[in-house]
Amino acid sequence: MLTVKGLNKSFGENEILKKIDMKIEKGKVIAILGPSGSGKTTLLRCLNALEIPNRGELAFDNFSIDFSKKVKQADILKLRRKSGMVFQAYHLFPHRTALENVMEGPIQVQKRNKEEVRKEAIQLLDKVGLKDKMDLYPFQLSGGQQQRVGIARALAIQPELMLFDEPTSALDPELVGEVLKVIKNLANEGWTMVVVTHEIKFAQEVADEVIFIDGGVIVEQGPPEQIFSAPKEERTQRFLNRILNPL
Repeated sequence: MLTVKGLNKSFGENEILKKIDMKIEKGKVIAILGPSGSGKTTLLRCLNALEIPNRGELAFDNFSIDFSKKVKQADILKLRRKSGMVFQAYHLFPHRTALENVMEGPIQVQKRNKEEVRKEAIQLLDKVGLKDKMDLYPFQLSGGQQQRVGIARALAIQPELMLFDEPTSALDPELVGEVLKVIKNLANEGWTMVVVTHEIKFAQEVADEVIFIDGGVIVEQGPPEQIFSAPKEERTQRFLNRILNPL
């Protein structure tokens, strides 16, 4: 579905991503793990050109961009329309209701029929368990509820790929489960997803493949049973040991 070849990203003299190669197959869930500053979020943002890579290629089944050449703005917009992004901080419009937040993208960006979009938005809020909250504003919702609205909003543009940037990191511990449950349900429905996460149990249960990144490179990747039970690389072993045995 999506192939990443030789992806590099620098901010000034600081090289964040170094020749990243990865493949995302349709209907699969990829979990990305790594320490703070390892390049996880930058990689995720490069996948839909929220950050523009310096070099490398992103290729969907019928569309590709080579970032080593001059890239057309139309191609960047085409790439962005293929994926829905869920951020750490919910980024909801504070002056719009939950329903209006979900409707915003399809109406403003895709120029779709308002009544048709409204029906779909209500269905999406129902999918994430918030149909009864559709007329509330973000300040009237808990963090977990706001994040679920964020997921519905990302789904509303009908993306081919869902990207999650540590979707539970800003939540109180008791709210984490309600968001992870929604993501698990999407996985069961066959959505293609890349999830940057520190939730090891979630990655074990839901991911088809786990990628461990450190220092801007992919240190190790494989099925969760291999990565978590018998990691091959010493750096992966140290990271997991610190996460799984914090004391």
